[in-house]
Amino acid sequence: MNFIAMDFETANYQMNSACSLALVMVQNSKIVGEYYTLINPQTTFRPQNIRIHGITPAMVTTAPKFSEMWTEIAHYFLPQRLIVAHNAPFDCGVLKACLTTAELSLPQFLSIDTVKTSKKFFPQWPSHRLNVCCQELGIALDHHHDALEDSRACANILLKEAELFGPEALKPFVHQQN
Repeated sequence: MNFIAMDFETANYQMNSACSLALVMVQNSKIVGEYYTLINPQTTFRPQNIRIHGITPAMVTTAPKFSEMWTEIAHYFLPQRLIVAHNAPFDCGVLKACLTTAELSLPQFLSIDTVKTSKKFFPQWPSHRLNVCCQELGIALDHHHDALEDSRACANILLKEAELFGPEALKPFVHQQN
């Protein structure tokens, strides 16, 4: 299993308000690298979002803007690269909105959503939220809504599903993003 797990946190309801991003790199079914950054979304923060992730406007005043941060990570988003997220439509939507706002090209890459895979493989669970999936699979998640912690958890969910059901069982869930 080779992939990158991704998680965004946002400042408000707007999809282009990313205020943090984490990537966890997996090669040969092992976590081999991590990337985390705060992002200055250049917009207002909603108090509810701050309560969820703990990131405040003061924390991002010196953080890079999305366009500045993108130059550091764009090379990870390639046509045959698998990007994994728990609720991938949200995280891929945030990526697309931030790129569009910054007038940057949209990359092509493959994606898989561990919400969908967990619903298929574990339909008996009461919920398929990240914290529930982690609890059910015995995966540590000490700081839910910390982008890096959530990315690690997502990576471990997919690795556990591959271990239990085989990588071939995951292929029907892979979709092209662009």
